[in-house]
Amino acid sequence: MTQLHDLRLRLLVQQETQRIVDSQPDDLDLSVVQARCLCWLALLAEAHEEQAGDAERRGDTEQAMGWFADAMRLRDVIHVVSSIEIPIPGAFDGEEGDGEELGGLSA
Repeated sequence: MTQLHDLRLRLLVQQETQRIVDSQPDDLDLSVVQARCLCWLALLAEAHEEQAGDAERRGDTEQAMGWFADAMRLRDVIHVVSSIEIPIPGAFDGEEGDGEELGGLSA
């Protein structure tokens, strides 16, 4: 089930990447987008972990577990986003076949 979840998440990221590239092909550096996303995801994960700790100190175990689970999901997303290889624009003109054109995502 985890592998299916990872593949689904990779597909969603791949589709969104393609939408971004199609909408702004010359004005966008995907490596900058990736770096910014990773920064925000890390901050969100840290905030969720802090909320989990606060809930645990208050004795609200159920709420703590919810915040912790959300933080772990964010960490999974961080792992997936950081593993995506961003292609250099124009590097694949005329090349085919290895799946790298779509951000290095292949099944």
